[in-house]
Amino acid sequence: MSARSSYDMDGFLAAYDKVMARWPAEREAVTVPTPFGATHVNACGPLHGPPVVLLPGGGGATSASWYAQAAELARTHRVFAVDLIGAPGRSTEAGDRHPRTVADLVVWLDAVLDDLGLAETDLGGHSYGAWIALHHALRARARVRRLFLLDPTQCFAGYRPAYLLHALPMLLRPAPHRVRAFLEWESGGAPLDPDWLRLQEAAAGFPSVSKPVTGPRPAPDALRGLNMPVLLLLAGNSRTHDTYEVAARAGALLPRTEVDVVPDVSHHALPQAAPPELARRLTEFLSP
Repeated sequence: MSARSSYDMDGFLAAYDKVMARWPAEREAVTVPTPFGATHVNACGPLHGPPVVLLPGGGGATSASWYAQAAELARTHRVFAVDLIGAPGRSTEAGDRHPRTVADLVVWLDAVLDDLGLAETDLGGHSYGAWIALHHALRARARVRRLFLLDPTQCFAGYRPAYLLHALPMLLRPAPHRVRAFLEWESGGAPLDPDWLRLQEAAAGFPSVSKPVTGPRPAPDALRGLNMPVLLLLAGNSRTHDTYEVAARAGALLPRTEVDVVPDVSHHALPQAAPPELARRLTEFLSP
């Protein structure tokens, strides 16, 4: 029996929909075509409000993980939260073409923005999604008005060795109990939202056709030339990387950046378990 046929897709979708039930009631789902397959987007907020595009972290994060921020952002903005192509979620890869490079991810996200009619947008992401957002802003600067990054990985500093060591069992042999053990370790024992945690567990072994695109950190000279407003919000209790090393490097490289550390929250708890002040901080930054 193949991994695809044995995977409990119905269980994953049920867990996904349970988290999505925490989104504003007027939320609508949109599917947009791209060269790499159909991309699922959850949208809410005033139709003619200024757009903001949200990219989730990797693994089982999905666009659903923005539920704690969506309602506040949707007061003033048209929110578009994207399920990454080739990752757990409702986006589906198609054909023989899969994203393999950073340039492919830029083409993919450009296609999403084109179909949504967004010539220009505010853009943000968490973790791996922040890495994608930063690379897109560097390569398609005319399309991004403001950029915000929530505890971005592989953008300004590398992973802590202990983080990679604890993640290894989950990566080599994905299973719900390994996902739970890893997230409980990274959160330092802090309570995790049970619906969100169930979604992470259900994503273990998700039958993706392609591997996540990885690559080097952006070049320092490229970051120095990123002349747009950037908000960097870091998890005070992150075990993923050295929070204050990330803050120092980003502050030294980005010409127009604001850097804040969100206290008492871990890397994977952003954005779903962050304090309400986080949504207000984002809204303030995104306001004209």
